[in-house]
Amino acid sequence: MVWLAARLAAEGAISVGQLVAVFGYAAVLVVPVSFLIEGAVDISRALVAGRRVTDFLSLQRNDEVRKAALPTDGDLIDSVSGVAAPAGMFTAIATARQADAVALVDRLGGFRPGALWNGQSIDEVDPTRLREHLLVADNDADLFAGSLADVVAGRHPVNESEVRQALHIAAADDVLQSLSDGLTSRIDSGGGNLSGGQRQRVRLARAVLSDPTVLLAVDPTSAVDAATEASIVKRLARARQGRTTVVTSTSALILAEADQVHLLAGDRLVASGTHTTLLRDEPAYAALVFRGEAPKGAGAAGDDPS
Repeated sequence: MVWLAARLAAEGAISVGQLVAVFGYAAVLVVPVSFLIEGAVDISRALVAGRRVTDFLSLQRNDEVRKAALPTDGDLIDSVSGVAAPAGMFTAIATARQADAVALVDRLGGFRPGALWNGQSIDEVDPTRLREHLLVADNDADLFAGSLADVVAGRHPVNESEVRQALHIAAADDVLQSLSDGLTSRIDSGGGNLSGGQRQRVRLARAVLSDPTVLLAVDPTSAVDAATEASIVKRLARARQGRTTVVTSTSALILAEADQVHLLAGDRLVASGTHTTLLRDEPAYAALVFRGEAPKGAGAAGDDPS
């Protein structure tokens, strides 16, 4: 409006006083127009939120209890990709896309359909009972405010020796040592007073302390250095011996420790075997582990490439 009025004033169609009046009018309109636009956005958001609330409140209670027996052993199988996690073994999943790993763990964890446990569909098991034996540990899990002991113990009663042991397995001893009050030190909501690597290890310690029949962990060492990762992998494998454990990662340290490794591409199982055999027989696996720069002889060597 001001630009058009200036053009008219330059052409002599309007006076300078009229130009000033146009500028003042436009300036005054800025505030009510911005309020109008913000109000329209708020109304649209409120309508969407309101529909979600009313849809949730209109849900009918389902009193039907799932009667399928809870499997306590047996292989965990993803029927979509064909990935199998044998009972009592440490299984690693290697994939180039993190989203593919998350989708697989969601199915194995019962958050999406498509998984079988001991030949039985996980969807048929009572979710409450399922969560007592199958735990999905990811890097987005909440850390609630409280003492370090309470945060690690989670829903379990605090046992200081068990908490210390879980922190040790997760290589989080330095977290305990860095806090002035030890296990009673306060952890802020979301772990705000911890670093990213410390939060990740505290989450892992909480999962370890739960000692589930099946533990599914999504890239649990992505925020730690190689030395810390090596300690975590060895301690975790030792602590979980005889328990079913599935970890997604492309770290050679984790893959070398696993009893079995699956190479995944999207929802397709490409190859399975040990870390050593896959390095030797699958160029795509070697390229993934070494980020496309596999050293000479990596395909035939049996040593840990890390």
